[in-house]
Amino acid sequence: MSKQVSSGGTPLTILDAVDLDIAAGESLAIVGSSGSGKTTLLSLLAGLDLPTRGEISLAGASLTALDEDARAALRAGRVGFVFQSFQLLAGFTALENVMLPAELAGLADARTRASAALERVGLGARLEHYPAQLSGGEQQRVALARAFCGEPAILFADEPTGNLDTATGARIIDLLFEMNRARGTTLILVTHDASLAERCARRVTLSGGRLQAP
Repeated sequence: MSKQVSSGGTPLTILDAVDLDIAAGESLAIVGSSGSGKTTLLSLLAGLDLPTRGEISLAGASLTALDEDARAALRAGRVGFVFQSFQLLAGFTALENVMLPAELAGLADARTRASAALERVGLGARLEHYPAQLSGGEQQRVALARAFCGEPAILFADEPTGNLDTATGARIIDLLFEMNRARGTTLILVTHDASLAERCARRVTLSGGRLQAP
């Protein structure tokens, strides 16, 4: 698959002929320098964006053959996200933020699942707090609980510890790999952290929008 955008009327290639297979239950690190295309690749793999050329399959479905609503429905049932910038809704409590994907997936026990997920990340006493009332580490743990809540088959994480102190970041990463091991969740991780990448079963490197040979 390839991805091009227009920059000042000139085509700019972000990803060039990337061919990547990811097995169910695998842990994969995507590494590379800033601007190499890592976040764009993650967005394409998750169906948040579409390639200019090529095809992407997620959980057996061709993302390039689905419209935006169908791709969103597929993500709601199977995919979790952890972003560096948390992406929490300011007007929602921690519990409401975590409940949202489970509700979108049509799960009747969304509140119970959300409470349990927040308890699991050590925030059982902060259910009714809003993002502005939480530290950066607590907000990232809310984001992680939100990703856990729907028990996704695939978890995408984009620099999940970039805004966190070392101790909190280590706890977040332990939780990600615990989910990968205990539930067989496929973990696809973008990171600049070499030690974190080494914890994954496999690592691929992007440079100038192309996958480099191992």
